[in-house]
Amino acid sequence: MYFNFKPKEKSALDAQHEAQKIAFAPIIFQCVRVLKEWGILKLLYENDKSGLSHEEICQESQKSVYSISLLLESALSADIVELKNDRYFLSKVGYFLQNDPMTVSNFDFNHYVNYLGMYHLDEAMEQGKPAGLKYFGDWQTIYPALSKLPSKVKESWFAFDHFYSDGAFEAALKILKTLNHKTVLDIGGNTGKFSLLCAKTLKDSTICVADLPEQIESAQINIKKALLQKQITTFAIDILSSLPLPRGYNIVWMSQFLDCFSEEDILKILTKVYESLEYDSRVCILEPIWDRQRLETSAFCIINTSPYFTAIANGKSRMFKWDNLKNLIEKSSLEIECVHDNLGFGHSLIICKKIKENNGNK
Repeated sequence: MYFNFKPKEKSALDAQHEAQKIAFAPIIFQCVRVLKEWGILKLLYENDKSGLSHEEICQESQKSVYSISLLLESALSADIVELKNDRYFLSKVGYFLQNDPMTVSNFDFNHYVNYLGMYHLDEAMEQGKPAGLKYFGDWQTIYPALSKLPSKVKESWFAFDHFYSDGAFEAALKILKTLNHKTVLDIGGNTGKFSLLCAKTLKDSTICVADLPEQIESAQINIKKALLQKQITTFAIDILSSLPLPRGYNIVWMSQFLDCFSEEDILKILTKVYESLEYDSRVCILEPIWDRQRLETSAFCIINTSPYFTAIANGKSRMFKWDNLKNLIEKSSLEIECVHDNLGFGHSLIICKKIKENNGNK
């Protein structure tokens, strides 16, 4: 199953109008942000039957006539609100901006995490470094900084990350259960969210969370709160260091982890994982892959997350196209056993095993 964007027939005037939407997108984005933060989209949603006049919106929001006029006109031009008989109503687009969890997560992530730093996208591409990360501090990548980010930035980052992963975890765990394996190494386990769910779902399993020391501190707090210290252990590691991975695990799990690295580093990680495996073990990779989506919206969101990695996260990585990830897995000498698509928002679970012979290379 491969998704492709199909050309859409447009007149020259329609195409020109679409181009203006892109040209003014940053301004419209900020107008919508203010409408959301001032509670005006919510106000219109709560009065969806009768709508509200300009004067009523000013009174309810206690904002100036000038400000409300400017914001509503921008929203009107972008089909976020509708004007009927001098009364404003929330459009379908406005409804999703206000109420849809995916849209809210994407919107906040782009405002709090990406907006300022994305100005340096070209610089990041030229240097291979996250040039936009400097707005939050002096780090080489965002990952050691996650626990130290400003509260709104941190909150939006984790909300975005968890929105896309959480929806797939339950479906993925049902598949893991069929593998009948008891020990799990959760590489890049972050705050331990998957490991906690795994421990509660697969009650006879033992799990180890492996991640950077800064993330392990957060995971340990959450494990202790859940009273699961006997079932879940931790292992602090920089995956790109020479330190070997712990051995003896039936399942090596990586969720939204490999997309945080360059292709060169992904190959190193997969090779390191390969070397830690027993032959009856499995490697389970959970990733949103843009050309394995059912819906154009899913593919659109995944593709347009890639510039975040370039400008903010690490300067080198991106979201996957299937052939790119598949080639890296095969180069590492892992064999793809099966792929389960459409888990949660649009994740694929790739189950791999160790090739015994490896053509004499191992």
